[in-house]
Amino acid sequence: MDYFLSEEQVMIKELARQIAVEKVVPVRQELDEKEEFPWDIMRVLASSDLFGLFIPEEFGGFGKGSFELAIAVEELSAACLGVSTTYAANALGTYPILLFGTPEQKKRYLPDIAAGRKLVAFGLTEANAGSDAGGIQTTARPEGDHYVLNGTKQWITNGGEAEIYTVIALTDKAKGARGASAFIVEKGAAGFSFGKKEKKMGIRASATRELVFEDCRIPRENILGREGMGFIVAMKTLDSSRVGVGAQGVGVAQGAFDEAVKFARSRVQFGHPIIGFQAIQHMLADMATDIEAARALVYQTARFIDSGAKDVTKASAMAKLFATDMAMRVTTNALQVMGGSGYMREYPVEKMMRDAKILQIYEGTNQIQRNVIAQNLIKEAAKAK
Repeated sequence: MDYFLSEEQVMIKELARQIAVEKVVPVRQELDEKEEFPWDIMRVLASSDLFGLFIPEEFGGFGKGSFELAIAVEELSAACLGVSTTYAANALGTYPILLFGTPEQKKRYLPDIAAGRKLVAFGLTEANAGSDAGGIQTTARPEGDHYVLNGTKQWITNGGEAEIYTVIALTDKAKGARGASAFIVEKGAAGFSFGKKEKKMGIRASATRELVFEDCRIPRENILGREGMGFIVAMKTLDSSRVGVGAQGVGVAQGAFDEAVKFARSRVQFGHPIIGFQAIQHMLADMATDIEAARALVYQTARFIDSGAKDVTKASAMAKLFATDMAMRVTTNALQVMGGSGYMREYPVEKMMRDAKILQIYEGTNQIQRNVIAQNLIKEAAKAK
């Protein structure tokens, strides 16, 4: 379908696709098998100015928005979800600064982020605070001109590799989620260390580690917003970033679909290419329709966010939910079309299927997305009375 991209948006899409085809595809299997962080590709993305897409021009970016970022994420995801997760998680970690940072904080951090000189990570999840984000236990105690952080964050994408971390911690435990605050923590801060690199089912090129805070002292000016705003910072951040997870779903599904079509055209059974069999045709037709429907929802949601709409929570949750459930379904069916060949590492679809599963889990499980959508429907119904 024609989504009426501007000339500049077409250029962004073509540039991201070129990098995906020329730089990512040749090494994606090796990165996956070695569980190697894709620094070389991140440097290519940095030199191509793709890190600055959604960052204002005054801080060295291009002043674009969620839509342009989604376009780039989609193209990278079609090649390797591990690589695109590294890139997209950088945006996730940056949104708290972009949305809630002071002019001084933005001036200090955003130029390096826009240039790709420093990666960012977002620290919210803990061992006992995943879907229940309000259950965090990491604390930040004010002490003179500093806050002292103690606690552990779990499963943090880009952990250990990033230079900048936006972290949610409790400044008032008695208030629960209302006592959470958001902070900027830099790698190298005294008392800030990392756990082991996790070994994962998929997205193996992406680094996932614990963040460990042991009397970690950070300056008071590193708080984002004010005390007690941490949960709001986290939720507004996820509202902005979840559409990017939807774009990842569209991308990996498109990549798997393309592989399935190519295979079906060349695989001969009973004297004919299997793409001529109606059973295969119907599977491919459903897959193509699913992908296009998800792309339309993701693109429109990204444009809705960029419009400045005040409440994008439901739309963002819908885009994440629909596109990532679709990605799991399409990658599974793509492997089925390819049969035994699809199950082999010689072909990329088995990796795509493994990778796609995480999309239904991170940045809020899809069960939580359904809760979010339902809660918003209830609110809307109450207002309509």
